[in-house]
Amino acid sequence: MNGPCGKILLVDDEQSILLTSGTLLRSAGIRDVLTLDDARKVLPLLERERVDVIVLDLFMPFVSGKELLAEIAQEYPQIPLLVMTAADELETAVECMKAGAFDYLVKPVERSRFISSVTKALEICSLRKQMDDLRDHLLHGRLEQPSVFSAIITASEKMTTIFQYAEVVARSSEPMLITGETGVGKELVARAVHDASGLKGSFVPVNVAALDDALFSDTLFGHRKGAFTGASTPREGMIAQASGGTLLLDEIGDLRQPSQVKLLRLLQEREYYPVGSDVPRKNNARIIAVTNRSLRDMVAAGAFRKDLYYRLCAHHVEIPPLRERREDLPLLLDHFLEKGSLALGVKKPAIPPQSLPLLASYSFPGNVRELEAMVCDAIARHRSGMLSLDSFRRCMREGQAMGTQPGAEAAASRRALWDQFSALPSLREAESFLIREALKRSEGNQGIAAALLGISRTALNKRLKREPGLVP
Repeated sequence: MNGPCGKILLVDDEQSILLTSGTLLRSAGIRDVLTLDDARKVLPLLERERVDVIVLDLFMPFVSGKELLAEIAQEYPQIPLLVMTAADELETAVECMKAGAFDYLVKPVERSRFISSVTKALEICSLRKQMDDLRDHLLHGRLEQPSVFSAIITASEKMTTIFQYAEVVARSSEPMLITGETGVGKELVARAVHDASGLKGSFVPVNVAALDDALFSDTLFGHRKGAFTGASTPREGMIAQASGGTLLLDEIGDLRQPSQVKLLRLLQEREYYPVGSDVPRKNNARIIAVTNRSLRDMVAAGAFRKDLYYRLCAHHVEIPPLRERREDLPLLLDHFLEKGSLALGVKKPAIPPQSLPLLASYSFPGNVRELEAMVCDAIARHRSGMLSLDSFRRCMREGQAMGTQPGAEAAASRRALWDQFSALPSLREAESFLIREALKRSEGNQGIAAALLGISRTALNKRLKREPGLVP
């Protein structure tokens, strides 16, 4: 079992306490534990060795814990220090906390209380280190791993700052929340964070908006054989599939209330129960949640749990909309011209000089995704060696007619899908609906429809041959 990383120093003159405390920590996955039974050796050890958290007995021979607490708090204020003593006295506890103690534990300490306190101290230590790294990172103004962000086409200083922050927190085990309007590239940033993390496990995305409470449990946690009717074999959930890697929870703002409770427990306890099992399993996946909704507003409205919101917000990134980084338009336009021409099998067309001013005047409610669809449509419609501005203007009129509220397009699409079915559709039914909708939006142009669906034209043709009734 893996626990939080960090080096713990246990200081107590009783060997039995040192042995028991060390065993408890190691059983919780905290394996880097040092012990000292002589308080006089603590300061010399701190001079030559890095320690993340200290657990200190208050009453010891030679040097009292109170004296040592004051010295450590002054010389090493970055180290969280837990006092553990048999003295259950309020006055003593207050004195220690004023002197700089992180927590005050009374012997005998319950196992869960002890491990929880040490874990929280390690988390504080980790966050402090990340803040120091972030400060250095921003001062130096460079990325250590620029290649992991290469899929995100940008020249924006805002995005560069986001990349710098994301690179620093990538190695954290704490949850991360990525917010922003529809089409800004939230999943691309999440994938970049995973790539920068050094995690060896997989990046596993799951859209939680489409999951009711039962499906949420089965999808994330898996189930035992016989857990319910039809469960003839056990199944690993998405958390197990993402073990040692990253689990992306897409559309977290649409997660139902009962499922929010289960997710909160997963984040707090770092464990879960497969459906039909009473044996907990440890979660070893980094959680990243993304949404185009304002969770803060949802908390205020009572639609999203406040405690879950703060758990998810350990690290938070807000991706700016395209209208706030118009300097990206030339790069994105050229990139999508290359990509669209390759997908449609045509020569890359030239663009009129008026294209950029025209695009810069538009608000792009669908952001980068809308620009990509707009360019793909223009490539498919052009008949000379140069794109027509009329194609851009038509797409802009349609976009404005759909409304400029952030997330409106995605919400309308979700409603359109759910309105077609009284119950959860099968994969075949959902696929047929999406193909029909893409062909409708592309006015029957199969090249554009394939691009909208994110598949090759060949793959679309195979599906249409299998089900010719989809062609309008």
